Amino acid sequence: MLRGSIVALITPMDANGDVDDQALARLVDLHVEAGTAAIVAVGTTGESATLDEQEHCAVIARTVELAAGRVPVIGGTGANSTAEAIRLTRCAAEAGADAALLVTPYYNKPTQAGLIAHHRAVAEAVDIPQILYNVPGRTACDMLPETTAELAGLERIVGLKDATGDLARVERLRQLCGPDFAIYSGDDGTGCEFMLRGGDGVISVTSNVAARDMAAMCRAALAGERAEATAINDRLAPVHRALFVESNPIPVKWALCEMGLCGNGIRLPLTWLTPEHQPAVREALAGAGLI
Repeated sequence: MLRGSIVALITPMDANGDVDDQALARLVDLHVEAGTAAIVAVGTTGESATLDEQEHCAVIARTVELAAGRVPVIGGTGANSTAEAIRLTRCAAEAGADAALLVTPYYNKPTQAGLIAHHRAVAEAVDIPQILYNVPGRTACDMLPETTAELAGLERIVGLKDATGDLARVERLRQLCGPDFAIYSGDDGTGCEFMLRGGDGVISVTSNVAARDMAAMCRAALAGERAEATAINDRLAPVHRALFVESNPIPVKWALCEMGLCGNGIRLPLTWLTPEHQPAVREALAGAGLI
């Protein structure tokens, strides 16, 4: 089981919106050195919605190649078409990814029975550990704990990223799914408490800009060291908030550009962070000692 700070890595791009391979290599090295527990390639933060299928597979494969076994790589392979999700998950498996992260089908709002059928189909089709991803704020679809528990009985489904921010779900999920099922927070603002209540880590946006601090916070929280974990998290709290002043990954890409770690590329319909919000993100980074 992967535990700790797992970065939801951006896909760095140049000003034309083309994937920047040199920046990607730089970011992978940064996370290896910082002690990040794993890298998610081409998740929501990696602009999975604007990369075409060929690019999607290529970025996962390149991230695996750059990681070179130094850190596990999880391919973001969810889609609102089951057939597409199977194709992307197969790409991740063939590229040598350690696991796949599958967001619940978005926009078409499947029922709980539909969610079970969808994820069962992917799990039966592709031999790779699979992590479910529940983020109703973006998908208009909420995978209920009871649905997660049913899917947890499938051999290849090994965990859940829960981005509801509902801390009451941690205990319920643990009761339903058992001790060997990985439960990750997908909400940086509540991630520390999520782990202190029994979660296994955070799949994090903030880790893009504060990799070392997030790794330290997660280690402390998983060890039950509340005072230390909370102290680090309190320092990062303004960063957690600032990185969502506009839709993710707009603020985090701007922040990484400000830190000199990537260029200013992003793909429509996402746009560059508006000038009115830039001072708040810069102030949060400075306050946390990140710039």
